[in-house]
Amino acid sequence: MTSATPTITRRKVQVKFNFERYAYMFMRMSGLILLILAVGHMMIQHVLNSSGNLTLIFVADQWNSWGWKVYDIFLLLFAIPHGVNGLRNVLEDYIHNPKTIRIINIVLAIFVVATIIWATVGIALFDPEAARQAAQGLPG
Repeated sequence: MTSATPTITRRKVQVKFNFERYAYMFMRMSGLILLILAVGHMMIQHVLNSSGNLTLIFVADQWNSWGWKVYDIFLLLFAIPHGVNGLRNVLEDYIHNPKTIRIINIVLAIFVVATIIWATVGIALFDPEAARQAAQGLPG
């Protein structure tokens, strides 16, 4: 009785850059990160502290520390692209013209970059002392 040895065929698969695959992976990873950051944010702002205590002075006290600024910047860095990527996916379900999709993707990418830069600069340059002085002039 002779036994045939199976022939194993090996081939290399060349994986090319695929934007959709990376966008898919980003959505999954940023979703996990946002679950931690957003739930943490909600717990800190609305459970551990009374929502009636959320004033400009409260924010000024928090953003007096770089730890809170970095926390909020990370929340921003993951939330904005995550949400816009979801919007991009929904738009691609309804818009079938490749040229229009490309224009929309470029506009959304510019929006994400501009918003992240603008908001990060705003958080980083936030002056707690000026906010406290401004809050003292507010009614209430």
